[in-house]
Amino acid sequence: MSADERAELQARRLDDLLGRLAERSPLYRERLAGAGVGPGARVGLDGLADLPFTTKQDLWDGYPWGLLTVPRSQVVRVHGSSGTGGRPTLVAYSRTDLDIWAQVCARALGCAGAGPGTVTQVAYGYGLFTGGLGLHGGAELMGCTVIPASSGQSSRQVLLLRDLGAEVLCCTPSYAVRLGEVLGEEGIRKDELRLRAGIFGAEPWSEAMRAQIESLLPLKALDIYGLSEVIGPGVSCECIEGQAGLHVSEDHFLVEVVDPETGRQLGPGDRGELVFTTLTRDAMPVLRYRTGDIASLDPSPCVCGRTLVRMSKVTGRKDDMLVIRGVNVYPSEVEAVLVAERAVGPQYLLVVDRTETLPKLVVACELAAGWSICAETEEAERARVAAEVGAALLQRLGLATDVRVLPIGAIPRIETGKAKRVVERIHDDNPLPGWL
Repeated sequence: MSADERAELQARRLDDLLGRLAERSPLYRERLAGAGVGPGARVGLDGLADLPFTTKQDLWDGYPWGLLTVPRSQVVRVHGSSGTGGRPTLVAYSRTDLDIWAQVCARALGCAGAGPGTVTQVAYGYGLFTGGLGLHGGAELMGCTVIPASSGQSSRQVLLLRDLGAEVLCCTPSYAVRLGEVLGEEGIRKDELRLRAGIFGAEPWSEAMRAQIESLLPLKALDIYGLSEVIGPGVSCECIEGQAGLHVSEDHFLVEVVDPETGRQLGPGDRGELVFTTLTRDAMPVLRYRTGDIASLDPSPCVCGRTLVRMSKVTGRKDDMLVIRGVNVYPSEVEAVLVAERAVGPQYLLVVDRTETLPKLVVACELAAGWSICAETEEAERARVAAEVGAALLQRLGLATDVRVLPIGAIPRIETGKAKRVVERIHDDNPLPGWL
């Protein structure tokens, strides 16, 4: 589809969405009226920047059914993500929504080169988290042979990868690293696997981690993006030909990048906060939803031939940015330094220590498996690597950090869910690892 054709489709669907929201949503009816948009108004893409934003707080305020635009009886599934105070952010799906979700996830699998009969192992968690069931639905629509492994039981996961000849692996990037570790622990060689592509999402991850995953597993690592408030995974995905940005399904999701502070729209290549409008969502559509995720857009042609705009990898979340002694630090920047160090393994943990007057950042990592040292010199080697990593972090961040290089296995492994990479220490009696 050409850019002009797509813009015409988007404008028509945006106006249809505004009409539905004004008719069926008390929240949006009031906000649209405040923006001068009444029933039947035709706004088009040129008027998008004048429309109101939606935030996660709006979903919490409308919990659980307040943002529905269909009768509750038409809700066939509910998904959600964690929220404050243990209350999740719940999102409702109609039958139409599930069909659209399967379509965009099938597109993601198509980006990975999958087709009918492709053996696809889904190792995202199944449940309220959207990862497992989202990719599962897309794989079934594509006609793939689906292995619904879910997350955890890593020894069994690698046996299934080998014995069933999985060609595509779907999981979080941190769990892909874990499976690469377990592959070695189980004595399974990479050439015993038929993997050729991995679809990894739900966590920000760097180019350096891509290289690390591809060194551990025999595949091309592709990024997939989504969030339950928009639909789940499948909002965008990298293609196996380019691995250079995630193609956004623009016929379903209208994407913008705005200045995180002012909300002003930014141009191609400018890094800012991703904002999405769900053009075709049925049960719980959102208008200009502020994701908090930081990325940029690239409308230039892709080598794969797709004409969809590409978004960069998410470099971090607006609310995940750490401020340490006046320096802004995204965890992904620390990860990039750690992954580039050959002597350091893939597991790490960042501790923001606030027990003193000025906070400090403790960077905990491990020696890489197979790093050749003898027991008598291990402590000295860990000190040497820590100094080297500290110097690299100082150069990249402009911040002195407290680097701890630990023995292999000292950092807890994550078998299920998203990896927790950042913790805070506020009091001396915080329940944190003994090495702190």
